[in-house]
Amino acid sequence: MDLPLIAGMISTVIFATSMLPMLIKARRTRDLTSYSLGNIVLSNLGNLVHSLYVFSLPTGPVWALHGFYLVSMGLLLLWYLRFNRRAGSAVRVGTDGLDEGSASRAAPRMLHAVERA
Repeated sequence: MDLPLIAGMISTVIFATSMLPMLIKARRTRDLTSYSLGNIVLSNLGNLVHSLYVFSLPTGPVWALHGFYLVSMGLLLLWYLRFNRRAGSAVRVGTDGLDEGSASRAAPRMLHAVERA
């Protein structure tokens, strides 16, 4: 085996392993609010276009890495659309009876009232 092939195999494992915690957490918590839909869509589009290049290359580690990216970003897009739609339809209510948006808007007013007193 030559050095570039060994480096490609090692880097493929490292890159794929680095994405696994993110994917596991996104699936487990179903909370993708910190992700940008635009970024996920553009990443998927970029991966699809990049496939034309990657799959013209001889079979090797880059195919495995690119395949992993295709599946990973496809899953993130699917989960984002699925979980955010579900989360968007429900309003979470805090212990004070206010939904989260109302509570965050009310907090500065309450702080200002306390400072004046």
